[in-house]
Amino acid sequence: MDIAAVRTFVAAVDAGQFQSAAAQLSITQQAVSKRIAALEKDLGVQLFVRTARGARLTIDGQVFLPHARDLLHAEEQAAASVRPGRRALRVDVVGRRLAPAGLVREFHRAHPEIGLDVVTLFGADAAVDAVRSGAIDATLRAVTMPGRQLPDGVEATPVLDEPLRLFVGPAHEFATARAVALDRLVGQRIWMPGNIRGTEWTAYYDALAAAFGLTIDTIGPDFGIEALLDTIADSSTLATFLTDRTPLVWPVGHDLRLIPLCDPTPIYPHSLVWRTDNPHPALTALRDHLAASAPEDREGETWAPSWARTRRSDRPRRPGGDGRRR
Repeated sequence: MDIAAVRTFVAAVDAGQFQSAAAQLSITQQAVSKRIAALEKDLGVQLFVRTARGARLTIDGQVFLPHARDLLHAEEQAAASVRPGRRALRVDVVGRRLAPAGLVREFHRAHPEIGLDVVTLFGADAAVDAVRSGAIDATLRAVTMPGRQLPDGVEATPVLDEPLRLFVGPAHEFATARAVALDRLVGQRIWMPGNIRGTEWTAYYDALAAAFGLTIDTIGPDFGIEALLDTIADSSTLATFLTDRTPLVWPVGHDLRLIPLCDPTPIYPHSLVWRTDNPHPALTALRDHLAASAPEDREGETWAPSWARTRRSDRPRRPGGDGRRR
């Protein structure tokens, strides 16, 4: 159905005359008549009865009119949805219970007038591909994976270096420690069943284990975070890694502990990744918000993989490329 003909039909109804409709649409009266005739032919009914005073709707025209108005309204909504500044900003986060989702929530609280569409894609490679293709406007990820580079036209800026914590139950030997040095975790069983090959988080923890001689166990089904909490709470030997920015609530009876790690403190680096030619104005607002709200660099020695972009990436690293920074 020709949307221009439908618009002409509605204009003729509202104006009451083809001549007045033609003036409103900046076309000739003959063009109005041709469009109406084509629409009537397409529908197989007569929409108007022509009179000396103008045009009067037939019964079929009266039935069609509200649907025609709905059709024009839907067209306007469809066009408005992708106009610059009107379409919701589509942002990918690695998980809705993790720090990147918290960063986007804080942006939404600061800018409630900006529409957001939050999605969760699987893995940095898929997220970066979606940024490049335009399927999403931005992603918050650890980049880049070992041996990978960002595509041309895609940029990343670090927005959060998130310190890891040791997460244990009350019977674990480190349950009462004020802090634990990384080298004390050698021989400990760090259980992370959610680590999946080919993802950026698994690449991060593989690098951490290799750098400090840790044992990260991924064996066993992943039943989700609640099952992980239950298992850690009941174990005297299992531990895992979480952060202060992971918004979890667990039963009081679990008596779980988040213990700082030190010498060095491992940080998980989050970057905002976007396409440089993306014109969405809300993307600039998101970048400015994240830059202004980024926490100050931590004091003391930290660690991240040598391939990861962090807020300290431009600082000198220790010889050997182990990713340590001061």
